[in-house]
Amino acid sequence: MALLTKDGLDRVIQLLVNEGLVDANEVAQTQQEVAQTKQPLLATLSNKKLVTNEMIVHATATIMGVLYVNLKDVEMDQNVLKLLPYDVAERSMVVPLGESNGQLVVAMLDVGNVQAVDYLSTFTGRPVRAVMSSSDGIQAVLRQYKGDFTGVAQAVKVTNQEVAQKAASANVKTITQDSPISKALTSILEFAVKSKASDVHIEPLENALVIRCRIDGVLRKVMELPKAIEPALVSRIKILSNLKIDEHRIPQDGQFAVMVSDKEVDLRIAISPVVWGEQVVIRLLDKSGTSMEIEGMGMTGRALRAVMQGISRPNGMILTSGPTGSGKSTTLYALIKKIKSERINIVTLEDPVEYKMDGVNQIQVNLDAGLTFASGLRSILRQDPDVVMVGEIRDSETANLAVQASLTGHLVFSTLHTNSAAGILPRLLDMGIEPFLLASTLNTVIGQRLVRRVAEKRTTLQSTEMQTEEINNVVGGLLPKSQEDVAEVSEDLGYAGLPLANQNSYTLVKGVEDQDAPGGYSGRAGLYEAIDVDEDIQKLIISHATSAEVMRLAKEKGTVTMRQDGMLKALSGITTMEEVNRVASDLA
Repeated sequence: MALLTKDGLDRVIQLLVNEGLVDANEVAQTQQEVAQTKQPLLATLSNKKLVTNEMIVHATATIMGVLYVNLKDVEMDQNVLKLLPYDVAERSMVVPLGESNGQLVVAMLDVGNVQAVDYLSTFTGRPVRAVMSSSDGIQAVLRQYKGDFTGVAQAVKVTNQEVAQKAASANVKTITQDSPISKALTSILEFAVKSKASDVHIEPLENALVIRCRIDGVLRKVMELPKAIEPALVSRIKILSNLKIDEHRIPQDGQFAVMVSDKEVDLRIAISPVVWGEQVVIRLLDKSGTSMEIEGMGMTGRALRAVMQGISRPNGMILTSGPTGSGKSTTLYALIKKIKSERINIVTLEDPVEYKMDGVNQIQVNLDAGLTFASGLRSILRQDPDVVMVGEIRDSETANLAVQASLTGHLVFSTLHTNSAAGILPRLLDMGIEPFLLASTLNTVIGQRLVRRVAEKRTTLQSTEMQTEEINNVVGGLLPKSQEDVAEVSEDLGYAGLPLANQNSYTLVKGVEDQDAPGGYSGRAGLYEAIDVDEDIQKLIISHATSAEVMRLAKEKGTVTMRQDGMLKALSGITTMEEVNRVASDLA
């Protein structure tokens, strides 16, 4: 925002008061507070939520006699955004709004910054007219640049002219280090990071190269490139991953790290030969980590209490299960964060280390050096750990070592690939674990899936007859039976304001689709089921009971299944019925 003189500040405050946007008494009280704290008055008023930042910027623009635009909820045309490259816009906090009478109209924070305006005029080769907008508004427009693939377009142009010919020569490495190919890969990765994609799929077809990104768990086609760019692009990825660029017959795995928007992102590379060339799948892992809180991830109510009880014990195993990409490792990190302290030694063995966590000793599996989950676990147990996290139990040796570790006084966290929490038990038995050992070591087993969250912009609707019947069948027994039960049941299940059971229809929500919320969704939440392995469950394990029998008993004891958890989240406005059925239709 533009710098204001003392007189200008007073005029802005007076304008806000005159327009009835802020109470004069509250301003006076805040002025007394900032006189002691030395904090800016306008910023303090905004922090106290007495005025919004948009109000302040609008008032400032009025005082300065310049035009103000609110860009927070504006969807920009991609052709307009192309008037100013993303790197220039981000660096200068300036966004293009269009052209008028031969001038480039831009929105910026400080319209009085003559140097910035002159630079933009020189850069674009045309006169620039500036209007004022807020930082939030400009950031909202900058986020819409994620569909700008100018780097890719340049690479395609060069490829069609030069690269295809050069790639036929022996020196492929030199070609793939050329600027256009590097910029193309950078543009694709930047888009993936800004879109919060978990994977990038580069898939060759007979006459084209398709780029798809998995965003919020759903693959979306991003672009289609000419076939000619494939050899150079794939070779570039191989070079960065230290893979053999002349090997096209067998799969190769590698990894490398990149910096995107001041964040280090670790990339796991999997390259496989397919009919029309080589498919590349890039898994994106944000190494800076997140503020992982198990409650914020969607675990609540009975599942949360069962898990908290499990991790409070000094030894035993906490195992989580689910398909690939269901957030199992993230759940374990969040649980470790709960128990982390200076008094205990926590050691993890991962492939790869997905999040860096202070106060935790993290070990990267290295198969080439002979460091496997099994050998690493044997070494860890000699390091006097209190808590051990094994990234994944893949074989019987690792499973037996994990059981032995829990028997000797360690708390062990790990993951398995099964469809449900109860499915963990027969899976471990198949790995050769004795039933009596399994029964005595398991504390808690967790099953999980991920669903997309409904975006902030949303509408309400009533459930259809089929949806109503489904809700009544799946969670009718959990919902409150009377108004007097609502508070108690909501607290027990962890969802506020649950509706009464057996209604003729239920109020559901649907997100409003926009560029930042494809399909009306933004972000993801977990569906969880957690089984506390008590004496009754232990007896079933010893008797070689099936997973269905274990789940039946767990439900009788009050376990909320993943499907039930999904329905409760739909009734609470977190997700939709369609999304729950998409990821959990195979569950009871």
